Amino acid sequence: MSDVLAPTEILALANILDELDYYQVLHIDPGASAAQVRQAFHASSRAFHPDANRHLDREHREAITKIARRITEAYTVLRDAKRRRAYDEGRGTGQRRMQIAEAEARAEQTATAELEGATPNGRRYSALARQDLARGDLAAALRNLQTAATFEPGNSHFKATIQDLKEQIEASRRRQKAI
Repeated sequence: MSDVLAPTEILALANILDELDYYQVLHIDPGASAAQVRQAFHASSRAFHPDANRHLDREHREAITKIARRITEAYTVLRDAKRRRAYDEGRGTGQRRMQIAEAEARAEQTATAELEGATPNGRRYSALARQDLARGDLAAALRNLQTAATFEPGNSHFKATIQDLKEQIEASRRRQKAI
C-alpha cells in the first residue's frame, strides 16, 4: 500500500476496505514478524496519511482518512502478540475486523483459560490445586493439577506448574533426607 495511488484507486480501496482483513490492509503475510508489521504500518501510514494528501478534494480526503484509520487499527491489533492471537482466532471464523477492547477481552479470556482452565472439570481441579497451594499442601496440589491436566492435556500452564510442583516436592524430600 505504500505506492502512490490515483484518486480513483483511493476511492476503490476505500469502498472495498471492509472486505479486507488486517493482513491485507497492511500487505503482509499472516506469519509476518513484529518488525515486518511495523515496517508495513510505517510505509502504509506515510502513503495514506491525511496530511500528506491535503491536495486532494474533500471526497478523496475522506477516503484517505478512512483508509488511514483502518491501517492504524490493523497495526494496533497485529503489533501486540495477545491481540494478534485473538484476532487470528476470530479470523478463522471469517472475522475481518476487531475492536481493541474486543481483542483485549479475547486475550484476557485466553489467558484466564490457560491459567484457571478452559473446561468445567479443568477449572474445578485447578481451583482445588490453588487452595491446596494456599494451605502449603504440595502433594495434594500436584494430584489436583494432574487431574485438571487430564481434562485439558494441551494446557501448557498446567504442565509447567505440575513440573514445578514435582521439582519442589523432590527438593523437599532431599532436604528431609539431609536432616
